Amino acid sequence: MKPTVFIHTNHRQIVGALVAQHALKRNSRCPDSFDVQILHTDDCPFLAAREGQPYKRDGITRRWNCEDLQSFTPLRFMPPEKMGYEGRALVIDPDIFAVADVWDLLSRDMQGAAILCRKRNGPKGVYGYYASSVMLLDCAKLRHWRCEEQFNELFAFKRDYMDWISLKLEPRETIGLFEKEWNDFDRLTPATKMLHNTRRITQPWKTGLPIDFEPPDAFKPFPIYAWLMRFGRRFFGNNRLIGHYWRHPDANQEKLFFGLLRECMERGIVSEEMLRQEMLRNHVRHDAFEVIRRTTLLAA
Repeated sequence: MKPTVFIHTNHRQIVGALVAQHALKRNSRCPDSFDVQILHTDDCPFLAAREGQPYKRDGITRRWNCEDLQSFTPLRFMPPEKMGYEGRALVIDPDIFAVADVWDLLSRDMQGAAILCRKRNGPKGVYGYYASSVMLLDCAKLRHWRCEEQFNELFAFKRDYMDWISLKLEPRETIGLFEKEWNDFDRLTPATKMLHNTRRITQPWKTGLPIDFEPPDAFKPFPIYAWLMRFGRRFFGNNRLIGHYWRHPDANQEKLFFGLLRECMERGIVSEEMLRQEMLRNHVRHDAFEVIRRTTLLAA
């Protein structure tokens, strides 16, 4: 089985996932050396079966919501099963876009680690939180990953979502680090290899749309943050404090996304009809065609 990149997504981020798939192949010198598969929440009914049920996230009780922008995140733990617990896999979020050759990551020596990733920024990184949004996986060493079973453990309160998603349940000695440029958080520089538009509120294809995600309302090292977020949600309602997506402060990141989207449309990966439907569903900004028209061609 070829090394495979898995892009996990839901209906709200399907355009991003298709653009991410195109970017991986476009920017590789050997695109036939690896496969790309999209893991869609619609194909995993165990997620919808838990709709509205309570679980713990960083110690705070929340309710599972398949309509949340990031309801795909449990699928990060599915690639080893999909690979038959053999070979090499890379899993990425649908808001991550390769600008360098991903084969350089897929083919690297993992030096015995089961997982390669980076730490999260700021205090979360200091407190040992890993970013599982990009993970290079040695599938043979992850036979204990059983996505559906472990997702269901959230609702039996046997595991906390944040501990799971931050890899705090994995033996520390099995996790190695790669350069942060392979998961570059909202930073596009000449050194960037994969751009991650991780700050949801400024994702370039969402500008002006109503917010459709629940911000985190807890962070253990700073409990006052949890109190403030819970106060705001109780008195103003979900997402009323923010309202709408903002424009990304870096115009080059907007140009990159819409340059890639333009190529996807020229190649029939995303049709004009599909884009219109996604705009009607508030999954893509309403001026997307205008932005595409004014976006210059990307360098080959």
